Amino acid sequence: MTATLALCLFVGGGLAGRVEAQAFTLSWIHSVEKVRWEEDWRLTPAGLVVAEARVRGTGAGMEPPEGAVLRDGSWHYRPALPPLPEVVLADAGVVPDRELCARGECRPLHAWLRPVDPRAPVTLAVCPAAGDGASRGAP
Repeated sequence: MTATLALCLFVGGGLAGRVEAQAFTLSWIHSVEKVRWEEDWRLTPAGLVVAEARVRGTGAGMEPPEGAVLRDGSWHYRPALPPLPEVVLADAGVVPDRELCARGECRPLHAWLRPVDPRAPVTLAVCPAAGDGASRGAP
């Protein structure tokens, strides 16, 4: 029997939210160019895997990577990253309009969290297996 994976959201080393989903989309508006960025992620036993990224436009420092395809007004590409044990959103407070979509529901990132300091970094990770505890120290 395969264990069901879930997305854990940590703030300050403690569990601040849990999303029962096998995949999610993270999106935000670029602070300078004001264009939408989106990343589709999958949860795997090896970690978080980015399946595809999209950006609606280009600008300084935002050139589409080699192999990107322009489709429906966005550049689509797959970042060449291995599975990641975690993704740290150090700018979570700086990018207040960051949105997380899972299970067909999209909400601002902070709406998925219990009340925490809105400027604090948010760490996304595959939830520990049952019995591993809900908090953790440094990676």
